[in-house]
Amino acid sequence: MPSPQETPVKSVVVPFERENPPAPLGRLLRHGMPERWQAADRSAHAPHLVAVPTDDGEDWTAAALVTARPHTAYLKIVDAVGDVRAAVAAVVAHARGRGLAQVKWEGWTARPEDAAAAGFAALRPPLAQAEDAAGPATGYVRWLHDGAVAEPSYGSVAESSYGSVAEPPYYGQTTHFTCGAVTALVARAHAGALPVEALDRRAELTLWRDATNHPACEPVGLGVAVRRAWPSSSVTVHLDTDRPVLLDHLPENEREWRALLQDTSRTEADRTGVPVDPRHLALAAIRSAIGRREQVLLLVSLDGMQGFDVPHWVLCHGVVPGAVVIEDPWANASTGDTWVDAHLLPVADPALDTMSVISADRFRGAVTIGPPRPHDPSPASAPAEAP
Repeated sequence: MPSPQETPVKSVVVPFERENPPAPLGRLLRHGMPERWQAADRSAHAPHLVAVPTDDGEDWTAAALVTARPHTAYLKIVDAVGDVRAAVAAVVAHARGRGLAQVKWEGWTARPEDAAAAGFAALRPPLAQAEDAAGPATGYVRWLHDGAVAEPSYGSVAESSYGSVAEPPYYGQTTHFTCGAVTALVARAHAGALPVEALDRRAELTLWRDATNHPACEPVGLGVAVRRAWPSSSVTVHLDTDRPVLLDHLPENEREWRALLQDTSRTEADRTGVPVDPRHLALAAIRSAIGRREQVLLLVSLDGMQGFDVPHWVLCHGVVPGAVVIEDPWANASTGDTWVDAHLLPVADPALDTMSVISADRFRGAVTIGPPRPHDPSPASAPAEAP
């Protein structure tokens, strides 16, 4: 239901085809289609136009280009043209009608005053991104629920009718293989155990080097590395298989020595008191862990969101009705995907349950990190050893 301050907006929704835009859009874009609308093949992200028609229905007064990653619970406004505020209100109503948790707005052309008037809060800009990343300098978010808008911020919690949402720093992995290390570092920065200014490429590569199974980070090795870096934090590894993982794509002679490294990680986990829980970690348990202020580093396949079955680490740090809020350290620029998509990303419970069952063995791997212990000193930075 719309909030009391909102007036229902009449709108039309049509697919966006970059080679054949509808005539009313062409009349709105008198100076030509924005280059970024055509630069990326957004077809995997269901691009569509949400438009506000004139009273006679013959033309449009406003339109927004809208996309979203598959199997998620949000919509993203790439740009709005014409009567911008009317276009954005139409997108919000469209998202509510689909029962989604959130609308985001890339800041290519968005004016801060328009975003604020539409109930959007500014996102903190990314601390780092991959060299091939393409995204706006700014972005905005609006959570959808009956009540006030949640306004996330560093180091604090914004209360809303569904609970709490807080914004971690966004750091895009700078290599193809450091997602596990980045996810752990963002988790620690979000918990206050790592200064935000210490979240940089040196920290990224240092923690990756301690956790890697060459080049991936498997759950036990990552959990042990987190415990070594932050010894005052409680760490539990969840892995419902006792065989080596993330090796099926490698030839036999490559698997053997990596399997030995994973066995060594299990020995180190036992030595340092990092439990390895062999039970399947259910989605309900993930939501419960977040409710206890724990952070969950979760191994997922990118098949559902990006179209290729590659294991990838994300941080689960918040919950809203029906969805878990994650941080994804990677965005696929070739599909128009940006840090605005990857940051504060709500994924519906059933979709997250499916994408976090990995490989033919159907195992689930995760690392849970408890909240900082009272009066327990935490390291002021990432491990001191440089890569």
